Amino acid sequence: MAKLGFVGLGIMGSPMARNLMKGGHEVVAFDVVPVLLENAVAAGAQRGASCADVAARSAIVITMLPDGPEVEQAVLGPGGVLEGAGAGTTIVDMSSISPLVSQKIAAAAAAKGVRFLDAPVSGGEPKAIDATLAIMAGGDEAVFQAVLPVLQLLGSTVTLTGPVGAGNVTKLANQIMVACNIAAMGEALVLATKAGLDPEVVFNAVKGGLAGSTVLNAKAPMVISRNFKPGFRIRLHQKDLRNALLAAESMKVGLPLTSLVQQILMSLMNEGKGDLDHSAIVNFIEDMAGTEVKKPGAE
Repeated sequence: MAKLGFVGLGIMGSPMARNLMKGGHEVVAFDVVPVLLENAVAAGAQRGASCADVAARSAIVITMLPDGPEVEQAVLGPGGVLEGAGAGTTIVDMSSISPLVSQKIAAAAAAKGVRFLDAPVSGGEPKAIDATLAIMAGGDEAVFQAVLPVLQLLGSTVTLTGPVGAGNVTKLANQIMVACNIAAMGEALVLATKAGLDPEVVFNAVKGGLAGSTVLNAKAPMVISRNFKPGFRIRLHQKDLRNALLAAESMKVGLPLTSLVQQILMSLMNEGKGDLDHSAIVNFIEDMAGTEVKKPGAE
């Protein structure tokens, strides 16, 4: 078993690191937030002093960070992964970032003889915990095959989608579909509730038909029970849609629905709801209708 490095121990990274340890790997961990690093060490990880220290002690370094600037800082910045990595080290960035940033980091890594794969994930905290993430990778086939056994400890599907950057293009496509699906679900359930129907009955009636989806099954019960504990935060989904719109602009692709939902997410952030689960997209539609999606008689 290779010694693995793990940088970024938040909602997603922490359970992912634990699953690598459950798979038999030694993990050297680091996070700029001390309590997150302490929790990882308590779970069995070795303490890294910095990103560079993690890289110096690991054959494969996984990064799981909020956005491109954080990944650039962790990999390319002072005390970063590239500072400590030797030739032949592999960096697997599992953050959801701009494909252009992935390509920039890959070029810097290649100049030092370091291999790079972008491998963002979908599934949120629940699937990070039970190791059933969908992993979308971009990079060289040989690098992908070399790290595949490690990625299979984290996800139920691991797909090489193309060269470096392709993983993040695929993730942006995923995030567009998820966001628009939640928004459509919100409109449907608000309409049903306003009409006097029990939204849970409506959900159960439609989930087996063409409108059924993994998003519907995961998010409708959360909305109906008024549970907006974050599995994936509003502010992070807004970041993903922003990256999608920037990428689309560079390719002259119009994304009208994505643009609309991104504006909804911005509005919710301005209301202080940026750290709620992205199922709270429904709150925007509820506010317009003056109706909460919940079972009749529920408080």
